[in-house]
Amino acid sequence: MAFEKSAGAVIFRKEKDKIYYLLLHYPSGSRSQKDYWDFSKGHIEKGEKPEETARREAKEETGIKDLKFVEGFKEWIKYFFKFKGESVFKIVTFYLAETKTKKVKISSEHIGFQWLIYEQAAERFKFKNAKEILKKANSFIEKSSAVNY
Repeated sequence: MAFEKSAGAVIFRKEKDKIYYLLLHYPSGSRSQKDYWDFSKGHIEKGEKPEETARREAKEETGIKDLKFVEGFKEWIKYFFKFKGESVFKIVTFYLAETKTKKVKISSEHIGFQWLIYEQAAERFKFKNAKEILKKANSFIEKSSAVNY
């Protein structure tokens, strides 16, 4: 069985008294039969630390360069998927990152994006593990003194 390691970021921005989360719209294809919404993420390249991957992928996929990682938040998800008939076991490390950038320039890997408040974002996700990461991130922001809003 193949094994993959990726890293990504739950990207958020503050606007007045609200927190908005960035969701990317992934097309259907080899990894999913239907299109879906998820966070920015990608493969960890050789010699790269997971946080570096999350920063690089965010820049490549969204054009956002001003990410500020929130200390103390690091979560993992694990899942299996089929790729070219082979089972793949994947682990993704997620970080929480704040941006002041509202404008997003998505890559060709995606078919759209949205900035959504927590409740709206939670409804967009079709995968339970993505909903769990969002829930943990939102709870962390609400309890964190590092993120003042």
